[in-house]
This record gives sequence, C-alpha cells and structure tokens, in this order.
Amino acid sequence: MRMTGSRRTARTTALAAALVMAGAGAGALGPPEPASALYGEAEVKPIESNLAAKPWVEATAASGEGTAALAVDDDPATAWLATESAPGQWLQIDLGGAYDNLRKVHVAFPDPGAVYQYTVEASADGEEWDRIADRSADSTPGAGGVDLFTLPGTRFVRVAVTGASPGATVGVSELRVFNYLRDDVVLGADLSWMDDPSGREYWGDPQAQDRGAGPLLLDVMQDRGLEYTRLRVFNEPRNESTGNPSPVPYQGPERTLASAQRVAERGLGLGIDFHYADSWADPGKQPKPRAWAELEFPELTEAIYDYTYDYVARLVAQGTVPDKVAVGNEIANGFMWGSEAVGAPSTEAVHAGANPAYFRNQAAIYQSQPGGGILWQYRYSEDPAERQLYLDSWDRFTTLLAAGIAAVRDASPESEVELHSVVGRISGMGKAGEYWEQLTTRLGAKGQDFDVLALSYYPEHHGSLAQMESNLHTLATTYPQYKLEIAETSYPATGGGTQQNSVFPRTVQGQADAIQHVFQMVNDVVDNQGAGALLWEPANWQSMFRSVPGMANTSEPNASIDVYNRSRATHVLEDTVYAAVETGGTPALPDTVQVLTTVDGSEAAVPVAWGGLPSTGTAGRVTVAGTTEYGQVTAIVDVVDEYAPVGCDTEVSGVHYGPLAVASGTTCLGAGARVFGPVNVAEGASLVADGARITGPVSATGAALVMLCGTQVTGPVNLAGGASVTAGNPVLGCDPNRVFGPVTVTDTTGWNVIAGNEVSGPLSCTGNQPEPVDNGFANESRGPKSGQCASL
Repeated sequence: MRMTGSRRTARTTALAAALVMAGAGAGALGPPEPASALYGEAEVKPIESNLAAKPWVEATAASGEGTAALAVDDDPATAWLATESAPGQWLQIDLGGAYDNLRKVHVAFPDPGAVYQYTVEASADGEEWDRIADRSADSTPGAGGVDLFTLPGTRFVRVAVTGASPGATVGVSELRVFNYLRDDVVLGADLSWMDDPSGREYWGDPQAQDRGAGPLLLDVMQDRGLEYTRLRVFNEPRNESTGNPSPVPYQGPERTLASAQRVAERGLGLGIDFHYADSWADPGKQPKPRAWAELEFPELTEAIYDYTYDYVARLVAQGTVPDKVAVGNEIANGFMWGSEAVGAPSTEAVHAGANPAYFRNQAAIYQSQPGGGILWQYRYSEDPAERQLYLDSWDRFTTLLAAGIAAVRDASPESEVELHSVVGRISGMGKAGEYWEQLTTRLGAKGQDFDVLALSYYPEHHGSLAQMESNLHTLATTYPQYKLEIAETSYPATGGGTQQNSVFPRTVQGQADAIQHVFQMVNDVVDNQGAGALLWEPANWQSMFRSVPGMANTSEPNASIDVYNRSRATHVLEDTVYAAVETGGTPALPDTVQVLTTVDGSEAAVPVAWGGLPSTGTAGRVTVAGTTEYGQVTAIVDVVDEYAPVGCDTEVSGVHYGPLAVASGTTCLGAGARVFGPVNVAEGASLVADGARITGPVSATGAALVMLCGTQVTGPVNLAGGASVTAGNPVLGCDPNRVFGPVTVTDTTGWNVIAGNEVSGPLSCTGNQPEPVDNGFANESRGPKSGQCASL
C-alpha cells in the first residue's frame, strides 16, 4: 500500500460506461423467440426501466443531502458524498408511489479501488423496512454491485454504507432501481376493423409450409401475445362527406356484437368504445347521431341512457360482458355537439370546420338543439354572460356523460367505466387540468364516477414521451382513485426519419422501440395505476403488418409485433459484477451470478463462463464478457495503481525521538520511519503506518482511523472506541504486522480488519460492531486469542 499527500476523491468517468452497459434490457429475459418468421428485423427485449432516474423521485441522505440528487441523475460521474464520517451513512430515495414489480437494484460507488460494505433496504411507507441485500461483510474491492429482490408495494429504497476501506470516499455515484412490466398491465389493440368482410387473410408466416396462426387478424394478434381488444360502436354508420348511411355498416351495433363474440371465443379481454356518433368522433369532430340530432336536451339525455343500457345489456345477454366501456371517444371538447357550435369562433374547443361535411351542410338538423360541446373559447372570458355559457356547456356535457355512465353501471355492474380524452401538445396540462377538475367535480355532484382515465398518445399530436409521462404522473397524483390507460397509440414502420416529437426511426425496429416505450411509460405510473396500453388498428394504421409480395390479399406481421409477447421478463439476471485489481494483477471474478424467476420470486446461482481477461498492465477500466444460460454478464474491472489511498495531513519520515501525539488530522508514518517513544492518537484523529518501526506502545481512543501495514511495534497496541481499524489486510495490499506485546481492540464502530499479523502476546477483541475479520489471513499469536478475536 502507498500513501498520498492529499485526500483523493477522484471518480473515473469510465463508471458511466459501465452503467450504460448495464442499461435497459441487459439483465431481463423473456420467453424464447417464437418459431414463426416475421417480416423485418427487431430486437425485442423485456421492458426494464430505471425508476430512480424519474423526475419525480426525491433523494435524501443522512449527511451531505445537498448532493443526494446526484446519485439518481443517471450520470455516474457525479455522486452523493457524505459529509459525516460516522458509520452507517445512508442515501434514500422516494419513488413517489408504490411499485409491485421492482426486481433489481444497482449501486455504484465513487472509488473503484475501495471496498464498500453496505445494505439495501426497501419500504412501503418509509417507516418499516425490509432488507433486500446485505453486503456488509464484503472484503474485496469493487465499485458496486447488483442485487435482485421481490417486494411488492415498494416505494422507498435505502442504501446504507456500513463500512468502507481506509481512504474510500463514502457516498454513492449511482443508485438504480429497475421496474419490470407487471402481469396486470393489459397489452391490447383496437381491432374494430376485424368486421371487414373483404376476405383478407393474415398469417404468422404465410410463405412457409406451416403458415402459423391465421387466417384472421385476431388469430395472429392473439398468437403474438395480444390480451385485449377494444371495439368501437357507431350508432348508424354514415359517410363523412354525404351523411348518407354506409352501404356496409362497419363498426355499427350489429357488426360489433358479432366481433365481440369473436373476441370472447378466444378468451381475450373486451372493451367497448361508444362514439355516440354515426361517424368518427375525436377532439376535432363530435357530431350527434342523426337519430338524436333534433331531440331536445332532456330527450337527448334519455336517449344516451336508453341506447347505452340496451346495447350493453345485449352484450351481456350474448355472453360477452365487456371488461371496460368507454362513454365517448376522445371527448376532450365534449361530445354530441349541437347548437352551441353555431357561430362559435374557430378554436381548439369547437371547430365547426373540422366536423364532418354533413354536420356543416345540414346545420338545420345537427345544430338545431343543444348538445354536449364544451365552449372552451369562453373559459377565460371576463364577460359574465360568456362565462355562464362556458359553465352551462359543462353542465350539459356532464349531464349526458352521467347518463351514459349510469346506463353502463345499471346494465353491467361488472364492467369498468372508462372516460377517454387527450392532452394536447400545445394546450398541455393547463387545459387538461381544467378539464378533469370540472369533469370529476360535476360528475360527483350528479352522483356518478368512473374507473379508468384514458388518454390517446400519438407523438405528432401529443408531444414527446417525456411530456406524456409527465402528464400521466400529474394525473395519477392528482386523481389516485383512477386507473390510467393509453387507449390509443401507434408508430409507423416505414417512411424514413422519425415521427414528429419522437426519437425513434420509422423502421420495424423503431416501431417496436416506440411502442415498447409506451408500454413502459404506462407501467411506470406511480402506485401501479397504469392499467394498460392499446395500439390503434395495427393492421390498418401505421401498420404492424405488410402485404406479402406475390400473395394476393395476404398480410404478415412485422417483427415488431413481438412487443406483445416479449415485453415481460421471465427471469432477471445479476448482469453486472465489479472487481478491482492492482496493476499487473489478475482479478477474481465470481464463478456464479444470481438469477431471479419472476413468476415466484425465487433466486438461484447460475454458472458464468468468462471470456479472456484483457491486459491489466496499466491503470484504467476494462470489461470482461461472461455468458450464462440466461444471458450475458459484464464484469467491470478497475485496474488501479493502489487501492483507495489515504490522504495525509502530516508525514513523518526518518527518526522521531520521544512521544508522538496525533492530535488531529491524519498523520502518516512512511516506509523506513522510526519512532522511539509512545504513539497516542486522539479522538477524531487518524494514524497510518506503512513499513514503519515503532518502539513503544501505540494507543488510540475514539480515533477516526488507525491503519498499520507492514509495521513493527515493540510494545502493546491498545485501540478503543474508534471508527476504523486495519491491522494488516493483504486483500488490499496492506501487509501484516509484527507486534511484540499484547493487542487489544475494543468498541470499534466501523471497518475492522485484523489479518495475518504476528503477535507476541495476547490478542483480545471485545465490543466491536461489526466484529473484526481476517479476510482469510489468520493471525499468529503467542498469547491467547480471546473474545471476538478468538477465531482470527
């Protein structure tokens, strides 16, 4: 061991590369690849998300709290640094809510050449804690570790540094806590176009002799892992231009009943999406059904109740009880617009020009009576009359909404009620916040409520993933009583470049990545409130299928469709191990690592086959690739010139006659130093002797550190009440000592290693916490070994 003249706190930026290696998907395994071929290429790994880096996570610490956030900033070059030296310094993070499928914690430390002893605990409330990892007996150097655990309901995670080798910087460079896709997050799609009778066939591998699942779209989707299907309902399907009834009433009531039977026959979840229109309803167009267009408002309210009740009752009667029923589709601006649209300015709220042509051209019919449109243009008006128009429009909208909700509750108490809206990219949570506050307050006053708060997410309309995740978090924490769902999303597999507000290329791989990130975003909502995510028409819009060349009217799936069956981890691997070695040495890598089986939380050791070791002739960081039956493991090896050296405030060399009093700071006795006289270390001070000779007793009471390496002491050694004791530790290059006299170590509260020494007298240890260890290097004592040192 060598000493330095100033305290070292440097951290290598290579640690950042190490944690990147251990990033998303590296340690999670899903089911084996299906046998059937798919179009294009896409690597689809189980979803793995570092929750500690989420913007809503709060970090606190026992000391040095001003730097606590640096341990969760996803930047390993920064760190939380404790400002107190007492053992047991801790860093704690509040994830903002409970999570049921956390499985892995990854801790990295500032000094790669040090030994860190620590525990990791988890808690639901920050009061009662469960220990999920215990590395308090570690003795080998390394910059971190990965531990696996299963503890549903975890909200708080705490790392406590129980000990650190002399010279180590006490702190945490990065704490990562990984979340995995829950089984109860429903992965589905809107497949309403399954009622298309064109005869198009869908096959898993249509060009093979065994074509796989098919010939229906629903067959292929279920085979690839689809769990849930939403079906929309138009009252009387009409042409958007003419308003004439459609020759084939796609997604009309009768056809949707038949589609629901297909869904139920396959055991899939069923959702019903009432548009309450004869054509498409979305934020820019919400026409009333023609049959209701001229009804006075009380009659319109009765109509929505009767229609909803009757239709849901028919679903129940035919054995297709819906899991969820959406009362309206993308109703951010209300629904069933009527006379309130007359003369309304062109705003985001009620944009008459965006409505279907028949709504405008037949205004005498469709705009003859009030409906449920929200007059957002008067939201900020200071004119009392206009302000009242705004409030009245809300009352009408929620009256209609309450009638639809009541009908679902009465017809099918088992079904959840979903309300489906959007958060605009430009209007953002300002408008959406007002929307949900008005809606929930007014529905409550009318005696109704709902179960699922659903949003659409298309990046070109609703912003980046970070924006949407922030919106979901705001809604989840404001309305914890509701489940949250992404009711519609999609991403193109062709077109080049990226979609607006997205980072993913428009390729098959980009499609898979974009969709998986939506699944992940839903899964990461606090308190497990994220209920599911549905793709919108994946065979017809930003399609996950392609037409097969040379095969008429036949489609096959893109490889990206495996986001359904490969997004859940079946196993989680301890995918990163750390080690440190002095230059020219050979690192000791473990023969096994842990793997966790997610279905039951069991853990087992699995063998690792390591690749060839790179050169350790120069200081730096090297990696070693390992292979297990469950996937790849990376060993991060720090090659150091010396293990975490201790900084010296005072250095003594040559010969010193008389007593040596170490009153404060760190005094270092270097190689060849000789002291003739007693050495006394005061409370809070530190002594490091490396290759020295001391003729006289060595005593310390309450010292911060006493470290004796390769030193000869002629006289008794008495160390009491200190924070860190090292008397030899070959593991870290601290040579054993020769002591001509008794050695007594009592009441040490932290690091305590007594290893390989020759003691010409008794060796006695009592009251130390933790107990001293010899790290495999037994001490030789001519006197008795007693107390905690009896076995050393």
